[in-house]
Amino acid sequence: MWIEKLLDYNPVILALGATLFTWFLTALGAGMVFFFKSIKRKVLNSMLGFASGVMIAASFWSLLNPAIQMAEASGLVPWVPAVVGFLAGGAFLLAVDKILPHLHLGQPREKAEGIETSWKRSVLLVLAITLHNIPEGLAVGVAFGALANNPDAGMLAGAIALAIGIGLQNFPEGAAVSIPLRREGFSRLKAFNYGQMSGVVEPIAGVLGAYLVLTMEPLLPYALSFAAGAMIFVVVEELIPESQSGNETDLSTVGAIIGFATMMLLDVALG
Repeated sequence: MWIEKLLDYNPVILALGATLFTWFLTALGAGMVFFFKSIKRKVLNSMLGFASGVMIAASFWSLLNPAIQMAEASGLVPWVPAVVGFLAGGAFLLAVDKILPHLHLGQPREKAEGIETSWKRSVLLVLAITLHNIPEGLAVGVAFGALANNPDAGMLAGAIALAIGIGLQNFPEGAAVSIPLRREGFSRLKAFNYGQMSGVVEPIAGVLGAYLVLTMEPLLPYALSFAAGAMIFVVVEELIPESQSGNETDLSTVGAIIGFATMMLLDVALG
């Protein structure tokens, strides 16, 4: 079976390949700027809602649940790594959010968060998306890194499902960056470059996550939970508020439900 053949590869290489895939889908979404100059608010809200649902489902099915099972199998108190890692992940993203200059979609330049800077609005928008791509890349990397100590086809399938789910929600995120930049007067090529650049951090975080798991096996349940906490922080801090702006909030909610169901289907069916 093809999936079993992948177990022969180094987990770091698999993590790199998976996160390059998620970056590719970010670039593919950013490429929509070559076909559209604007994006309707209801479409954007639906896409952001979908991304929220995917990340919430991935946080449990692909990260927290395996962390609890691994802790139990190792003789640890099952909830300790999950709770400690989850809170640490949220705290880490909170600290980064307070430090890294960034601007959420649809907000004026004066609403920029983080350390005060004179950086342009376009750079701050890209940094906002980049900020929540860090835990996504880390999550995929940790999931593949876990294969070093448990080279199981089911676990590999779960890691692949996670990469597919993250990739699916990266597509609308890429479009959500590039198309608004085009509307603000950027050339199509420049808007595309900014959009795809937001996903560059995922392969970096993915390889780092896989490598850390390989070198610190006992921390694996904590690492999985850490990634989950970081992802939930992004969902609550950025994606949900942005998807609920305007008058099309029902579409945002439906998008979130569909995203959750899609990720749950991928993880349960493949994993």
